[in-house]
Amino acid sequence: MKEIEVVAAVIYERERGFLCALRGPKMSLAGLWEFPGGKVEPGEDHKQALKREIKEELGCVIDVGEPIVSITHDYEDVRVRLHTYWVTQFDRAPIAKEHEQLDWVSLDNLLKLDWAPADIPTVQKVLASKQHNSLS
Repeated sequence: MKEIEVVAAVIYERERGFLCALRGPKMSLAGLWEFPGGKVEPGEDHKQALKREIKEELGCVIDVGEPIVSITHDYEDVRVRLHTYWVTQFDRAPIAKEHEQLDWVSLDNLLKLDWAPADIPTVQKVLASKQHNSLS
């Protein structure tokens, strides 16, 4: 089975919530939501890859924060190793360059979205953060 290393950003703003991205009709897992990010290229570390991917996908420069969770998820034809990171600093409003749409979603509404399976552990970890009052 093919394996890919992927990074994703949980972009959070207290006033607006979490930036969630809807996968477009030409993408695999079309119609499912995810945290934006992408593949780690050879020679990149996770933070370098995440900065590059967010610049490409959303048109903004980010400061990558603490890691949230690293998981392995087996899809039918590929094993994804996903590493998610907090992002609370970015230089401009994100724009959907590759996704069907972007939405700012409150913590309470995160579970209402139809998530890509590999992103679900990150959603669960983010929701658990609320119980520990670590989101300000």
